Amino acid sequence: MRPVAPADTPAPDIHAGRSALTFRDLSFEAGGREILRDVSIQAEAGKVLCLLGPSGSGKTSLLRMAAGIERQTRGEIWIGDRLVAGPERYEPPEARGVGLVFQDFALFPHKTLRDNVLYGLAGLPRREAKARAEAALDHVRLGPLADSFPHHLSGGEQQRAALARALAPRPRVILMDEPFSGLDSRLKDEVRAETLAILTQTRSTAVIVTHDPEEAMRMGDRIALLRNGRLVQTGTPRQLYLNPSSLFAAGFLAEINVLAGSVQAGKVTTPLGIVAHSPRSDGTKMDVAVRLTGVKLATSTGGTSARVLERRFLGGEELVLLAVDGVSAPVRARFHPGELADNVHDVFVAVDPVETFVFERTEGSV
Repeated sequence: MRPVAPADTPAPDIHAGRSALTFRDLSFEAGGREILRDVSIQAEAGKVLCLLGPSGSGKTSLLRMAAGIERQTRGEIWIGDRLVAGPERYEPPEARGVGLVFQDFALFPHKTLRDNVLYGLAGLPRREAKARAEAALDHVRLGPLADSFPHHLSGGEQQRAALARALAPRPRVILMDEPFSGLDSRLKDEVRAETLAILTQTRSTAVIVTHDPEEAMRMGDRIALLRNGRLVQTGTPRQLYLNPSSLFAAGFLAEINVLAGSVQAGKVTTPLGIVAHSPRSDGTKMDVAVRLTGVKLATSTGGTSARVLERRFLGGEELVLLAVDGVSAPVRARFHPGELADNVHDVFVAVDPVETFVFERTEGSV
């Protein structure tokens, strides 16, 4: 017979195991189609890695392979120092020590929050499982709602309940697939902040799939940007934003204008003037990305002349569309309200070099 714990026994620790998750040269094919090719990424122990990319980039497939739901075609998956999937090894999902939070939360509607969390603790003695479930709910501030059913909760509370269920078994890695996509924009900001606080407090190793670059920069210690099943760039949010490795990376992380440029006498020239120096030979074609916040407007001389086509007031900023000679599409700019008088139609345009990125043009570079 198990001894009864005294009333002042400390609550169970729900801190995760903090193991790194490593993908090594991972490739995946399904239905005769290549989904991933030679992807190598590591989610560092106790940190948050965001898998970022458009639909079809392979990010959810990576998550499913980490969970053991899919098997890779080639390559290896390591959790800590343990190989969980390789050419001659495959551990089933239940043996990997991962917690999975689904896009729709996947809470059982007929079970209370406590019973939802207990579902993942079936292998533990009842008393220990109950104590751990209640500790997990307390940690996400849902302890008073332990006897409530999911349909009584807000979207944010359901997300926290799903996170409590994932954390309760003390997984080595937490995997989250688009966990905030079903929330409205106001609630999304609040729930993202709460989730990040919980992951930080529990020192969890977490991998979050998202197509939203702002979300990736808010949540991730590191970001892995994917496109068409290939790793485009990885690094901290600051590294990716300030030093995008390609025109695609620059355009995915922020709104940009794309200008045609060419090298002349060691300088990259565009319809908006000279934007950078370049060691390339004269005549080399370049793609120039200018963030909308990097387009600077003035009413006096000191740039390229342009005409205002349209203005949109967006609350904290204005969006303006400009016609510039030599540029086929309107040049877009964002600025604070009041910076440009309402009756101004002719302006001069310059670019901020800090928000301008130059890439040698290659086939399919956009």
